[in-house]
Amino acid sequence: MISEALRKARNFEAQYGPHIPAGERPAFHATPTIGWMNDPNGFSLYKGEYHLFYQYHPYSNEWGPMHWGHLKSRDFIRWERLPAAMAPDKDYDMAGCFSGSAIELPDGRQLLLYTGVQRGHNSEGFLQDIQTQCVAIGDGVDYEKCLENPVLEGKDLPEGGSSIDFRDPKLWREADGTYYAVIGNRTEDGSGAILLYRSDDALQWEYVRTVDRSYNQYGRMWECPDFFPLDGKRVLLTSPQEMTPLGLEFHAGNGTVCLIGDCGPEGRGFVRQFVQAIDYGLDFYAPQTLLTEDGRRVMVAWMQNWSTTGAKPYHCRWFGQMTLPRELAVKDGRLYQNPVRELEAYRGRHVMHRNIPVSAEVNLPGLQGRTLDMTVTIRPMGNEMYRWFRVRVAKDGEHETIVRYRPSDGTLKIDRTRSGLPHDIVHTRSFLVRYRDGELKLRIILDRFSLEVFVNDGEQAASAVIYTRQEADAISFEAGGPVLMDVEKYDLVFEEEE
Repeated sequence: MISEALRKARNFEAQYGPHIPAGERPAFHATPTIGWMNDPNGFSLYKGEYHLFYQYHPYSNEWGPMHWGHLKSRDFIRWERLPAAMAPDKDYDMAGCFSGSAIELPDGRQLLLYTGVQRGHNSEGFLQDIQTQCVAIGDGVDYEKCLENPVLEGKDLPEGGSSIDFRDPKLWREADGTYYAVIGNRTEDGSGAILLYRSDDALQWEYVRTVDRSYNQYGRMWECPDFFPLDGKRVLLTSPQEMTPLGLEFHAGNGTVCLIGDCGPEGRGFVRQFVQAIDYGLDFYAPQTLLTEDGRRVMVAWMQNWSTTGAKPYHCRWFGQMTLPRELAVKDGRLYQNPVRELEAYRGRHVMHRNIPVSAEVNLPGLQGRTLDMTVTIRPMGNEMYRWFRVRVAKDGEHETIVRYRPSDGTLKIDRTRSGLPHDIVHTRSFLVRYRDGELKLRIILDRFSLEVFVNDGEQAASAVIYTRQEADAISFEAGGPVLMDVEKYDLVFEEEE
């Protein structure tokens, strides 16, 4: 049965969502039907289609009582809008249906495992949240919350665990039919840990072990975990709060961490071997993955930064978007990311320029646009090493967003200072790329309101939201010293929604 709170949300999005013209949205990045979007939830394969739920507040473009919005796709690129899946309408989730995951059950139904939040006053009179894990089961459109809820609560935590910070379950089923879930938690030292639980039916759960924990090394609370095998390794993704900067690898605030390692004997424990950021740009949080039918591990994330959510265009009727889904691989102890191959089906006009000498600013025929897939490869010309190289996109006489590489210190910099958002927020981020004698390969994906950069065939990725007016579509290249450059660009072509 659909609750009154859910019916209200569905009626609201049905009334107001269709009035947002397609041109006011990204062409191929997922956005909310109306209102606010944050973390991806329930990113999963169900009956041959990809489902993407999301943290959702339909009634404004600000964070509010969390609902679950709902999209589905056959190719990760074009998303069909479905009615809101859940609203906060039970005692155990009245303060919000927080993040979680989804899985197809053997009987053909879809199960959602999510964090329910109750808010009350503690003994000192301060408001605090109590977080539990809850289940809803449905048919891909309508979901019924289970009578057994909550299925995990404070009594199920290991000693020292926190029921105030106990959230974001990521669920999967092993080949023997056993269900597992990793859940973020805060431990007795005040920092984060990822807990592993198991179940035979996804309703009755038991604690197995702590997969890994921060020990106050990588931020505080560890949110939004994901844990999966990939290319002979185990990968643990998490989004720590209150990070402190570490060189150019991790920035301050809310960040993301990828831990790569092995499981111990007989699958016990997780032995951490490599640690890295997931995305090195300005806007990326709470990634979640799924496994496709053809065996690819695909990741999507919220393309936004909690510190910049107040910096939004005036009168925007939606806020928040997802990254382009990315195919993952592990090579040489690093997480590689590349756009899903399905994007190539939307390629239109092709432009190719080879061996172009660059020193002063260069503009090339056929290179402009705001929905495109462009690969730029540069190398030194002769024996002289250039000092820097820049690509300027979304450019007119007033606006531009810059990607700059400096080979002397191996840094790549994203700079959206002049991207058209006149707010005092972080507009630049630099990170180290692997040195290759000045050679660099950048794949740049532009949508109307975002920039995603993939470095050296996916070795690193960097994401940034931009709100530059759409008429700013010029692209130029410039170098401090002689550079040879190849550029291959495809326009990305989509039929607009009605």
